[in-house]
Amino acid sequence: MTTTLTAHTTPEVRSLLSGTLLHELGHGLGGPYHVLLPERFDANAAAFREAFAQAGVDGRVYYAKKANKAAVYAEQAAVSGLGLDVASHGELREALAAGVRGEDLVVTGPAKADELLRVAVLQGALIAVDALDELHRLLPLADELGRRARVLLRRLPPEQPHSRFGLDDAEAVVALRRCAEGPVDMEGFSFHLSGYDVRQRTDFAAELVRQCEHARALGLRADRISIGGGFAVDYVQAEDWRRFEESRRPEHFHAEKSFGGFYPYHSPVAGPDALRTVLATAPTGGSTSLAALLRAAGVTLLVEPGRALLDQAGFTVFRVRGVKERDGYAILTVDGSSLSLSEQWFDSEFLPDPVLVPAGTRPAADAGPYPACVGAATCLESDMLTWRKIPFPTRPAVGDLLVYLNTAGYQMDSNESPFHELPLPPKVVVEHVTSAPFRWRLDRRPA
Repeated sequence: MTTTLTAHTTPEVRSLLSGTLLHELGHGLGGPYHVLLPERFDANAAAFREAFAQAGVDGRVYYAKKANKAAVYAEQAAVSGLGLDVASHGELREALAAGVRGEDLVVTGPAKADELLRVAVLQGALIAVDALDELHRLLPLADELGRRARVLLRRLPPEQPHSRFGLDDAEAVVALRRCAEGPVDMEGFSFHLSGYDVRQRTDFAAELVRQCEHARALGLRADRISIGGGFAVDYVQAEDWRRFEESRRPEHFHAEKSFGGFYPYHSPVAGPDALRTVLATAPTGGSTSLAALLRAAGVTLLVEPGRALLDQAGFTVFRVRGVKERDGYAILTVDGSSLSLSEQWFDSEFLPDPVLVPAGTRPAADAGPYPACVGAATCLESDMLTWRKIPFPTRPAVGDLLVYLNTAGYQMDSNESPFHELPLPPKVVVEHVTSAPFRWRLDRRPA
């Protein structure tokens, strides 16, 4: 039997799991739904800011809007003075509607449309320029508007030379010259690395500090760098993850399903601690920490976490609609689709065990472990929320809830679709108050 992968959680979530609110919401909403916990988002943002303060570094946190479409997180970012990382005209519009100031936006993404660049310039947003042709379109646009464009030059990481994003060394030389000649405030450089390697982030950040000093010699401002996101989230215990990795076999999955790979659901250094490690690390061949290099050069460090700011800030709830017995395990069918767990659509699996919240008491004979996979309420063989045979502590039954924890970061809505005319799961904002255990409301943005 497959090992358990019990998800980390918080006292607030455990209180919700043991109460009646989740069943009441399921009855009232009539289908699957997402729970959003904005107070946890605020706590994560404060922890990132504290990491900068402890290192004595001038830093700025931008929430990567693409990680979740909900309005509440952007609204919380506006209230707390966070920046927002947006990559489309729609995300920029939503950010402004949430109250985020234009000057607190950084506009990323490749080959930005002219309408996006125009609004970004008018709003005073910081624009991460990905290519020379984008810069060539931006310069006359800024001139036409009578504004100076705020720009970061996105660099191609040497450790990932085949990335389709960023300027290589030769292109950066041309871009710097154009910035020096045009209606541009070139504020520095940016990059984004795939994966979670701390050393690579430290090394390239240190190199861009040196490039800022070179750009200043050309008369450019160049006083900040962005290292993007890529701060891992720790979902499960180290020992559980080790056992899963060592014991994994095809028969642990329905239909002996295989996968291209998995997110590292355990990370010993995650979230704000990963930022602390980046700042405390000396680049390869040096003895001075990145934090000290930033302070000495007077360079501000920008970070753009998405998943890490949403750690424990939400979860997803489905209701069991059917239980089909198989040889040695069951197939549960729930009232939704795997499009609400986006990892399933990338030749992968969202691995932390869902929590079974029974609709009523169970007889002693139903005690587990009871292995079961989880399928969706559609006609597609591939539409599985969980291929892995989860060892549930008791036999699931129709009407029970399955709660997938910690889904706010990318899982909830990246790939959502009203397939079969099924409504998109609504988002419920739950807040803790002193006068009652919890209060809730629907998120402002329509599902």
